[in-house]
Amino acid sequence: MKRREHLRNLALLPLAGTIFPFQSAFGSTTDSPIFPDLKDEPQQNIFRSIGVEPIINCRGTFTIIGGSIERPEVRAAMEAASQNFVQYDELADGIGRRLAELTGAEWGMVSAGCAAAMKHVTAACVTGGNPEKLVRIPDLTGFEKTEVVIPRHSRNTYDHSIRNIGVKVITVDTIEELEKALNSKTALIYVMAYGASQPGQPMSTEAIVKIAKPRNIPVLVDAAAEVLTIPNIHLQQGATLVCYSGGKAICGPQCAGLLLGQKDILMSAWQASSPHHGPGRDNKVGREEMIGMMAAVETWKKRDHAAEWKTWLLWLNNISKKINTIQGVTSSIFEPTELSNKSPVLNIMWDPAKLNITGEELAEIAGRTKPRIAIGAESKDNMTSVQITTGQMQPGNDKVVADRIFEILSQQRSAKPTTMSAPSAVVTGRWEANIEFFSSKGKHMLNMEQDGNWIVGSHKGEFTVRDLVGTMEGDKIILRSVERGEADNVPFIFSGTVSGDSISGEIYMGEYRTAKFTATKYKYKSKRERIVVPSGPPLAT
Repeated sequence: MKRREHLRNLALLPLAGTIFPFQSAFGSTTDSPIFPDLKDEPQQNIFRSIGVEPIINCRGTFTIIGGSIERPEVRAAMEAASQNFVQYDELADGIGRRLAELTGAEWGMVSAGCAAAMKHVTAACVTGGNPEKLVRIPDLTGFEKTEVVIPRHSRNTYDHSIRNIGVKVITVDTIEELEKALNSKTALIYVMAYGASQPGQPMSTEAIVKIAKPRNIPVLVDAAAEVLTIPNIHLQQGATLVCYSGGKAICGPQCAGLLLGQKDILMSAWQASSPHHGPGRDNKVGREEMIGMMAAVETWKKRDHAAEWKTWLLWLNNISKKINTIQGVTSSIFEPTELSNKSPVLNIMWDPAKLNITGEELAEIAGRTKPRIAIGAESKDNMTSVQITTGQMQPGNDKVVADRIFEILSQQRSAKPTTMSAPSAVVTGRWEANIEFFSSKGKHMLNMEQDGNWIVGSHKGEFTVRDLVGTMEGDKIILRSVERGEADNVPFIFSGTVSGDSISGEIYMGEYRTAKFTATKYKYKSKRERIVVPSGPPLAT
């Protein structure tokens, strides 16, 4: 998952690199019937007008906080595109040709995000551009191509978009297993760019292509968070197709993706995309995003990336100078060379035992209080740290960030208690938990063993049983388990109050938000009676 102190770069309707005043969209800034409190600083208050506080992004191009800030040229192109109607297939053809000219790829396509690009490519490789097959997805009965091979290191939460087509995913661990997995049913090989772009690695793109190409099996490289390379490094290494997120490093529309590569497959992928009916109709990309994505690529070629890098380093140096005046705090700047999430990072480190605060606690304070700042955090080897990532910081953010982190770290804090308060109850046993999700209910089972403040056990969910750990102080209990899949995980962090034989509270589930729960201790109903063990096999059945 991204805002600056001022939201000028989120102005609503830019044109030719300029910003319309707010009244051009909603009438007078002093008397807006839609946002009546937007008077003196409408652009800064567009989110606050609905009770949402914007965030300074020192974290990176995470979708959950907005991805990236569109370049002025992108917003201008999108505004221009919004003024006319156009036939979408003709638009896609024109953009395909232009992206090919700009990048050197055979063809290009704009999708509704990188995950949608993966979905459309999978559909293309399964159907071969045959609409009779397309409209049957995800029922692949009678299809020739029904399998996608993915190296285990490339399995991730985003490959849901591949599985949504109905294919069988074959996971492999070695290049030898990959070769054995390929057959007449293989529609596609999917690989994450991170690591695979390094020649010489056992599962590098080049190694995979060497096996796939003679079999005429397409290879799709997922380079979502990478900077765009021209000529494209992945296509040069033999990949058939490469996909990017438009709303990350390229700073295009947040709800757009970029596909480059083999034209015939991309034509089939476009056929599997909206406005055409079928499995991709729900992944609509508008003419504004299509033109905006093309403009982002054009702008990318013109941007002074070296100057941007120097500016980012200057901002980090400004923050570092102020933070380093705090006794016991040190900092260092990391300049990554990898293509993914490529921007300088400032690591601010200290001994949590001396300042009585961890990096995670600092990040929580900075992220939840004004001015809200999204930062990374880590603790290990008796040291703790926060990370400031510059790629989406905006002018002036460096001073706000430096002042806020300095303020938090400079506060005098008492040492944390070294002992835990005694638990008020013993929860050892089996507990039946009723969970209230947003629109349904579920029954789970918690088996707990308590040793003072510490709890271990198991959590039986809807489908699996997983380990459970937790603590109890007074009548407050905190438990944690994680539902893990091949490419997914769902955290369950129970926070509740114990009262006799019942527990009630909430469950924090990370990106899936929260649920409520109540749990009651299971009461065994069996009678106390001796059990007789027969001395031999039964004499009757």
